[in-house]
Amino acid sequence: MLSNFYIKEHVKSALQEDIGFGDITTENLTDGSEYLKAELNTRNDGILCGCEVFKTVFEILSSDVKIKFYFKDGDKIQKGDKIADLEGPAKYLLMGERVALNYIQRMSGIATETRKYQEAVKPYNAKVVDTRKTTPNFRSFEKYSVKIGGGALHRFNLSDCAMIKDNHIRLAGSITNAVQKLREAISFTHKIEVECDTFEQVKEAVEVGADIIMLDNMTTETMKEAVEYINHRAIVEASGNVNLNTVNSIASTGVDIISSSAIVAKAPTLDLALDM
Repeated sequence: MLSNFYIKEHVKSALQEDIGFGDITTENLTDGSEYLKAELNTRNDGILCGCEVFKTVFEILSSDVKIKFYFKDGDKIQKGDKIADLEGPAKYLLMGERVALNYIQRMSGIATETRKYQEAVKPYNAKVVDTRKTTPNFRSFEKYSVKIGGGALHRFNLSDCAMIKDNHIRLAGSITNAVQKLREAISFTHKIEVECDTFEQVKEAVEVGADIIMLDNMTTETMKEAVEYINHRAIVEASGNVNLNTVNSIASTGVDIISSSAIVAKAPTLDLALDM
């Protein structure tokens, strides 16, 4: 999902934003000859994510920075673990420190939060997925982190899947009209999803042949009834009011997919530190 080219271009932009016209602190405290050793350590338990991005920050700044990782993306890490050793010119270790940590802390935080949700739906077959409620221009990294955390992925952008929401239904006049118009216009390779707020909408979505039916902000009792009615005629997604306290009961209704913005939008960063 994350190509080396994409990572490099994104990191270059992040470094430009952070360094601006120069690191006036570091550049005036070193003549460039000083070398430092550093350790990347974790102060919390979690799931590590973002090693390649972290490394790319320093590769762009200087080929003289050497990094040795002791863990890889997807590994469980515990408070006090040494994640990596770094060695290189002090100038570039100090210059890249914040950007590198911003990436790996954010990505590890999302992976850690996602793992909590996926663990919470056991022993059911439901998959926890993300949404499009992501940080602008950071979606690829956030979705990668969800995958590393054990979650599955919803559509990447608006061109991946036709999703008919309440405002689309108002625009088209009905679920039936919306689905039929889309069927005539889009490729057969695209699925059509319909967001349903009521059981009557579920019936209409099934009748018109929707590929995916989203049960939006329904009670668990209504969701269970809807799952039984749909009876494998469509993929069933649950959305709305999804958190760690509710996700297990939602999974128990038999839905296939549980989408939650919380695994990204509300994920705390994992506390990692670069100790020199």
